[in-house]
Amino acid sequence: MKTLLIILFIIPFTVFSQDSLSTHYKIYSSSKQKIVTLDDIVNDMDKADVLFFGEEHNDSTGHYLEHALFKKLAEKYPAKIALSMEMFEADCQIVLNEYLAGFIREKNFITEARAWHNYKDYRPLIELAKEQHIPVTAANAPARYVNMVNRLGLGSLDQLSAGKSYLPPLPIDTATGTYYNKFVDVMGGHSAMGNTKIYQAQNLWDATMGWNIAQFYKNHKGFKILQVNGGFHSEEKLGTAAQLKKYAPKIHILNIAAYADDSFNNPDWSKFTAKGDYIILTDPKLPKTY
Repeated sequence: MKTLLIILFIIPFTVFSQDSLSTHYKIYSSSKQKIVTLDDIVNDMDKADVLFFGEEHNDSTGHYLEHALFKKLAEKYPAKIALSMEMFEADCQIVLNEYLAGFIREKNFITEARAWHNYKDYRPLIELAKEQHIPVTAANAPARYVNMVNRLGLGSLDQLSAGKSYLPPLPIDTATGTYYNKFVDVMGGHSAMGNTKIYQAQNLWDATMGWNIAQFYKNHKGFKILQVNGGFHSEEKLGTAAQLKKYAPKIHILNIAAYADDSFNNPDWSKFTAKGDYIILTDPKLPKTY
């Protein structure tokens, strides 16, 4: 184990063969109620349009699996696969496209596309897309507008002019029911959450990602789309997944919910199956990426 930990810190996870980490993750099919493989997920995409990978942002094994899955999808659906990411904001799409086309240097891309602080975790996805000329959607809402809603509410977006081009059509629908209740619980209750503006900001986040996925889907018939985002955005096919269905009602979605969980050695799968079509548990003893 000590040797594996050292390797994980020093060598990018993309060099691993699947066997090197095979004992450190488990993939469970909620419908089949059994352990399955990445190939099973890829084959399941024959009847789906979008695959959500709901990650924990600092899970090293989860990032390894995202890349492995993306590579397999690219092999199975050549010239018909696309990547969509929470990690890039819609107003950085031009910069992202320029880097994928080889026009600009990586250092400029990282700076001007406002890459996340843990960009090293997503770099293998971007480099694979660049190498194989796979389109990538910068799906997220610009952070300045999310912050604007958090301070001033959704109605404030009506004051924007050119900025509206980076957002879904206004007004943004704020999901009620299960998603709202989950959000309140995560925030620590109504008293901790304060007003509803923070929840409105969450819905802007979700709706923008859903809208951008829907636009790519409508303009690229027959493509399979891998959407990478934090798990809360797509658990139970709520959040971004639910917003996507509003914008593209006929779209077929599969979702993965991935967790580095303490029950890894002996999981009770029934506690997870409502969260995704596929549940991935990873070994919590392996190092986090940050």
